[in-house]
Amino acid sequence: MSGPLVVLVGPMGVGKSTVGQLLAERLGVPYRDTDDDIVTGQGRTIADIFVEEGEPAFRAIEKVAVEAALAGHDGVLALGGGSILDAGTRELLTGRRVVYLSMDVEEAARRTGLNAARPLLAVNPRKQWRELMEARRHLYEGVATAVVATDDRTPEEVAQAALDALELKDV
Repeated sequence: MSGPLVVLVGPMGVGKSTVGQLLAERLGVPYRDTDDDIVTGQGRTIADIFVEEGEPAFRAIEKVAVEAALAGHDGVLALGGGSILDAGTRELLTGRRVVYLSMDVEEAARRTGLNAARPLLAVNPRKQWRELMEARRHLYEGVATAVVATDDRTPEEVAQAALDALELKDV
């Protein structure tokens, strides 16, 4: 199957970008992040898209960005936290090496501060994060080839755990 060597999924703030860059470096392949693609293509932040157009409009933009990246990227690809909400995206992930990077709410609070810069966490961030994870965890697990916990691990340790789980070797 053509497309990315590894796809990373998981909640906001889990470290997909950091771990993805480390994996790409270790595997000697390019790195790409669909959130970055969206920001570049739209010329504005994801938070601005949410505020100006709403979540449904953002999800439509995201779906197109994910489809393009899955078709046109052969390295390590990080997907936005909510991209797996789309059934078509989940279908496109079938048969690919997908790593779900997981973390608990305390780790999320420590890493992101669960701040209002995250549009889906603007009010009562801890409660909203828990609710998002309750709604999404089974979707992340459903597309995953491997699940790698990130709690109390350095990005380097998480990258190594992902390589081990996928039985991939550094270059």
